[in-house]
Amino acid sequence: MEKLDVHKLFSQKQIEKRVEEVAAQIDKDYKDLNPIIAVVLKGGFIFASDLVRKMEIPFTLDFLGASSYVGTESSGDIKITKDLNTPIIDRHLILVEDIVDTGLTLFKLVKLLKQRDPKSVSISAMLVKDFERPFDLKVAYPGFWIPNKFVVGYGLDYNEQYRGLTYIGYVEPE
Repeated sequence: MEKLDVHKLFSQKQIEKRVEEVAAQIDKDYKDLNPIIAVVLKGGFIFASDLVRKMEIPFTLDFLGASSYVGTESSGDIKITKDLNTPIIDRHLILVEDIVDTGLTLFKLVKLLKQRDPKSVSISAMLVKDFERPFDLKVAYPGFWIPNKFVVGYGLDYNEQYRGLTYIGYVEPE
């Protein structure tokens, strides 16, 4: 396993506080709507786990697998590795993701899922890279906005490593 020099970006306490704030906003916006929380695997599972435990509204939990990464680079091609089990027709859907990087994977997922006629599709992502994208992708429930750095920890990985870090850190390019 390659050892990376990881620099702390957000501490465990900062993450916990922000997750509580995001959960409170979702509770407020989806009161009495029983949304489907669709966790985008693998990276989104840690954020989603903390998020749903802070939420007070009823919801249905499901999982969706999608990937576009090889190492530190987005390939631009989306691969669905696990589809939803819950029908989303006439339901409110909240996609929970670890990070919006290029946004292309999420953009394609939203487009695909809207073909199934949900009442709404919104996105919650722990991290959103702060730069212009050539398409419209609204993240309704962001955790943190970050510069364009490669990040690991709190579910985010580098070649399947570093997901278990309790903080979010960035890696400097070689």
